[in-house]
Amino acid sequence: MRGPVRWVLWDVKDTLLKVRRSVGEQYCSEAERAGLKLPAAASQVWWTGLVRDTFAQCAVDDTALLDRLVNNLYHNFCGPENWEVFPDSYSTLEFCTALGLKQGVVSNFDKRLEGILRGCGLLTHFSFLLTSEEAGVAKPDPAIFTQALVRCGVPASSVVHVGDHYVKDYLTSRSLGIQGYLLDRQDCHDAHILSSAADDYVMLLQG
Repeated sequence: MRGPVRWVLWDVKDTLLKVRRSVGEQYCSEAERAGLKLPAAASQVWWTGLVRDTFAQCAVDDTALLDRLVNNLYHNFCGPENWEVFPDSYSTLEFCTALGLKQGVVSNFDKRLEGILRGCGLLTHFSFLLTSEEAGVAKPDPAIFTQALVRCGVPASSVVHVGDHYVKDYLTSRSLGIQGYLLDRQDCHDAHILSSAADDYVMLLQG
């Protein structure tokens, strides 16, 4: 049986925020302003070589380690300037706060998440952030949601979770009795769907 909603848990990446642009795209944008026309893929190849050469000068010659460094530096952005908040995120979080609901984050991320959310102006809405680094497990392992429920201190039926991944967010949260909703901005699925974060208005009022 569904209980009254008391907590809303959020995924972050591609739910509340998205990566603004890839490194390759940013380099190409700067190149265009200087009168050059370069494809993003070419810029990425150049940037990868630059990272390898930089660490090679520091006597790093482990190929596997260099590959990992390149991948992490290229894909994982930790500054808020590299993230874009979806237009409906601010108003939805404010709406939930105005309703007296407590909110938390359950995210496959690390300790950098707090700084990103602070820089994007979202941190004050959350009573806790639970990252996979802190939890020791990552979605779709249900244990991360179990830890989140302990922090909420209410039955799973009184908790809503909203995320963009069908298995990691939707199916896993619902397997524990949480009211899981899939934020599907691309309309690719057909169950308990929210096409935007603003749809939470209706969902919470009906709950």
